[in-house]
Amino acid sequence: MTVSYWIWMLMILGAVALDWIIGDPVIIPHPIVWIGRLIGKFTKLFNTVPEKEGPSRAKGLLMWALVILITGGVTALVQWLYLKIHPVLFIAVAVWFLGTTLAEKSLRQAVENVGKALDKGDLPSARQQVGYLCGRDTSALSEHEIIRATVETTAENTIDGILAPLFYMFLGVILQHFVWFLTPLTLAMVYKAVNTMDSMTGYIQAPYTHFGYFPAKLDDVFNFPAARLGSWVMLGAGGIIGDDFKNGCRIYKRDKNNHRSPNAGHPESAAAGLLHIQIGGTNIYFGQVVEKPTIGDADEPLSAAHIKKTLGIMTASEVGLAFLGVVVYIAAIFLQMLK
Repeated sequence: MTVSYWIWMLMILGAVALDWIIGDPVIIPHPIVWIGRLIGKFTKLFNTVPEKEGPSRAKGLLMWALVILITGGVTALVQWLYLKIHPVLFIAVAVWFLGTTLAEKSLRQAVENVGKALDKGDLPSARQQVGYLCGRDTSALSEHEIIRATVETTAENTIDGILAPLFYMFLGVILQHFVWFLTPLTLAMVYKAVNTMDSMTGYIQAPYTHFGYFPAKLDDVFNFPAARLGSWVMLGAGGIIGDDFKNGCRIYKRDKNNHRSPNAGHPESAAAGLLHIQIGGTNIYFGQVVEKPTIGDADEPLSAAHIKKTLGIMTASEVGLAFLGVVVYIAAIFLQMLK
């Protein structure tokens, strides 16, 4: 079922364009929603109360393994079937499904809704809109806290929702020549399953304290390379569009580990440095106060303009990683020709 490098590269670029144009239409069934329902069913089946550390962690790992096997298996089977029917049909289906693993347009729309509410001075609406983006308690956030939450979530989701799926697509371009089912689409879908399991169960609060342990840790593993490569792409892209690349690098190197997550601090520190702002600090999750160190320096007071600037970094980063992937591929082909 091996498809040529060039075809996969063109399909990946087509998926990026498709996501920009149509995003995630509500009227069309979304595969990530299907994955979420699968996770919900297994969670209901396995996450029994009261939680016990050993059994609950084991059940969480079992849920993770089953979701990965089902997601990867179904994705590989669908590709094989459509390729057998007709190559053009396979390309059309693959581009569509690749596009569903990217979230540039949907994330942009959600973030812009926060900005629009702030522009109108409608704090209740802004709190509601930012609540759709993050897991913290947003019911009493000030304008400053709303902006901070939006910038943090946009920076982190630049990796989770855009650059990490692209990273695994490009990795799949290479791996599918060694293992036929490890295609860009299979890897991107498996990554989204990993990320969705973390989003749904990876909490330190009950009833997920133990059940969500492995989904959270394995999401950290899958995001480890993408968070680091993606953050440097964010720094470069931000510098190209006019943000402070030098300060971004300084803050990134200093504050990238100022976060409970081993990965989230990387894109957040890159964005904070590029924009000369300070983010991080205390938040409330499920009624519990969570203390976090700050990231960046408060050279500029946070404003709604920083939300727009973070969106600019997000989009420029996607273009940058797509360009980098193509350049690396062309360079590899050129080096092969020289041998």
